[in-house]
This record gives sequence, C-alpha cells and structure tokens, in this order.
Amino acid sequence: MVSDDHAWAAVKRRDRSFDGRFVTGVLSTGIYCRPSCAARHPRRENVRFFASGAEARRAGLRACKRCLPDDVARDEAAVAAAIDEIRQAVGDAAGPPSLDNLAQLTGYSPGHFQRVFKRAIGLSPAAYARALRDERVRDALSEGESVTGAIYDAGFSAPSRFYDSTGGRLGMTASAWVNGGAGVTIRWALVETTLGPMLVAATDKGVCRLSFGEGEDDLRRRFPNADLVEGGGAFARLLADVVATVESPGDFAHIPLDVKGTAFQEACWKALREIPPGETRTYADIAAAAGNPKAVRAAGSANARNNVAILIPCHRVVRSDGDLGGYAYGQDIKRELLKREGAKT
Repeated sequence: MVSDDHAWAAVKRRDRSFDGRFVTGVLSTGIYCRPSCAARHPRRENVRFFASGAEARRAGLRACKRCLPDDVARDEAAVAAAIDEIRQAVGDAAGPPSLDNLAQLTGYSPGHFQRVFKRAIGLSPAAYARALRDERVRDALSEGESVTGAIYDAGFSAPSRFYDSTGGRLGMTASAWVNGGAGVTIRWALVETTLGPMLVAATDKGVCRLSFGEGEDDLRRRFPNADLVEGGGAFARLLADVVATVESPGDFAHIPLDVKGTAFQEACWKALREIPPGETRTYADIAAAAGNPKAVRAAGSANARNNVAILIPCHRVVRSDGDLGGYAYGQDIKRELLKREGAKT
C-alpha cells in the first residue's frame, strides 16, 4: 500500500499511474475516487485512503460516477489482453491487430480503448506494436543475426519498412547495434563542471552519452567502431547548452537525445523525463508510469542503464522510505543535483 503522504501527493497531481493502486475516500461526501479523478480536490482532513474499492465500500462509501474507480480492474484486464494479442502478432507478416480488432476483443469502442491503452502504457497500441518489433530486431542483432534476417524475422516486409518505421528514433542505423557504432560519427568533449569532470558525446541525432569520471577510452569501449571526433562547431553549441543545463538543473526536454533500450526501458526513461524539476518519484512510481506497476526491479535496472545522466534525470528517483538510494556517480552528486532543483526528499 502506498504511504498516505505519497498517496495524497499523487492525488494532488492527479497522477494516472496510481490508478488501481489505491482509491481516495472522501468522508464528507461519502464517495471514493481514482487518484486521477478530475473533480475538485477535497480537504485533506476529509480524505482516507483505501487499498481497493471493495475496502472503501465496506467503510460505507460509494463509487464516484465521474471517474468510475471500479472500472480500473476492467481496464487493466483489457490492456493485458490487448498486449497478449499484440505480442502474439509480432513477427507475423499480416502485421499487428488493428485498433478496431483490439476494441472488439476487449469490448470497448475504438476511441475509448485507445485512450485506456495509452493511459496505461504511455503508447498507443500501434506505437506499442512498433516498439516491440524494433525491440525484436535489436535483440536478434545483439545475438549476432544478420541485419536483414533480423528485420524480416521481426515481421517487416522489407528492410526499408524497418528504417522508415524508426523515424530516426533509434539514432544509429541497425548495424551499429552490433558493430559498436560502425559508420557513425560521435563528437565528444571532456569539460570541467562544478560537479566534476563531465564527458559529453553526441551523434547528429542528439546526446548519446553524458557521464562523470569518464574519458575518451571509456567512450571508445562503448563505441569501438564509431568515428570519434573531438569538438566541432555545431557540437560546441550543443555542449554549451548541456553544460548550462547541468549547472542549473531544470527542464531538459529541449535537448535532443540519441539513446536505445527495450520498450520498457524507454518507457521508464520517458517517465523520468516527465518528472518536474523539484520533485522526486520512487522506483514503484516509475514502474507504474511505464505501464507495469509490478516491475519495480526492472525500473531500477532501467535507471542503471541510463546513458545520459541528468538529461534523463534518474537522480530524481528515491526509495519509498525517502532515502536517496543509489546513483551511478555517487550520492554526493545526486544530493547536490536535488538540492539545486529544490527537491524535497
């Protein structure tokens, strides 16, 4: 069960990722709601939190007719059924199931199911299917399969369809996933900051590495076949922006990134980028926002695999008991970043 303080904070920000984890009982009105209910917030002294709608009903409360909190379980079952259907179809030449087919399967209208699915997963069904296919290609490449074979095995009708579908999101071309950045130019610099020496590297798509205490040798181990070029005009402008953002942490959304991960890892990184400056989340919060509330350990792993410190602000994740938790570059840097952002842990 979420602590009362964390539950109230989730209610105040109408955080949909907490729907299904508890309900908000409003004693003055006799109703219970989802944490994300759009109704005006009640006074804190009139609120009691319950683990489920059934528990709230036993306390004499009735379900809110606006947010329909008892529909959360039905929504979760529908999303789970759709995910299973999409996963079974990945690799099929016929392609993933259509939104109409998924809606018919789950008993929702297409438009409503699209909203339910995106709210739970963070992606539309079509985008989720594309992410799974991309992930299948990456997994196959990491196991040494040929690029063309991996693309066809993932269900793409031609290599061109795969490259078109990524829309540049993968950054490097498919072969770079197994060839250490072959054919890719990575510009880099090592700069002094108030947090210590900082390595910044970027492809023409965006920042691919930001770390502390690393140098050129570390970068070459990550991308042994890339063309590493120190500095450069356009890169200098990007570097100045990155350094300014690091020295005065805030909103990093305008800085382009070139990162890779599984669909779940990328969903976690997206959730991290959506944490407002000055706020923190727990690993459980991130797992829920990524669409799998039970995958707390996997959310922690996604944090650890973050290649662009600060720009994907994994320093804003703390333990459920309020402890700072771990950080790849040490708690001192994490503590300082949170201090600069004014975060209360």
